[in-house]
Amino acid sequence: MRVVIAEDSTILRHGLAELLTLRGHEVVAAVKDAAALEQAVKTHAPDVSIVDIRMPPTHTDEGLRAAIALRKEQPGQAVLLFSQYVETRYAAELLADRAGGVGYLLKDRVAEVSDFLDALKRVADGETVLDPEVVSQLFSATRKTGELDRLTTREREVLDLMAEGRSNAAICAKLFLSAGSVEKHVTSIFGKLGLHQSEGDNRRVLAVLKYLQA
Repeated sequence: MRVVIAEDSTILRHGLAELLTLRGHEVVAAVKDAAALEQAVKTHAPDVSIVDIRMPPTHTDEGLRAAIALRKEQPGQAVLLFSQYVETRYAAELLADRAGGVGYLLKDRVAEVSDFLDALKRVADGETVLDPEVVSQLFSATRKTGELDRLTTREREVLDLMAEGRSNAAICAKLFLSAGSVEKHVTSIFGKLGLHQSEGDNRRVLAVLKYLQA
């Protein structure tokens, strides 16, 4: 993969670049602020960008807002947010464009290099990959009375795992359910959320967006 890294910590920025290079990937740019990130993506057209959320000058949400701007200009531009913090407001906006190719991992919760690299590859391939803690905080911040109240407890558990990017097989293993049971729950979720079969829409992604934005 061709990768852009946007990280203001010099040690982490160079560490990520070395790690990716050793694993056979090409780091086409490694920058320390949001303005440089936007320029690097426009110049190099990477397969995926790794972006810290808090970068200069204010160290608040520059990286996240830059990621949103990039995906508005280039729909589908793959971005993996890699941060110590969960920023709920703009993260929900980033996920709302439905294009896929988005990830949000917390630095302190990535235990294995292989897990990080797998998530990066999945994001580059157009999948949505979210840390469970990110899902939990986004849900807590956006939960309102409405469509989601129609779901059963088990359906909420299945939708929670869908929001983490889990496949039906992974949900089976996590909840100790049969494949048929998971399929029935997923179908029921689609029905209760008013997501009908359509060639132009991915109902799984739309269900997750309803879950996060309610």
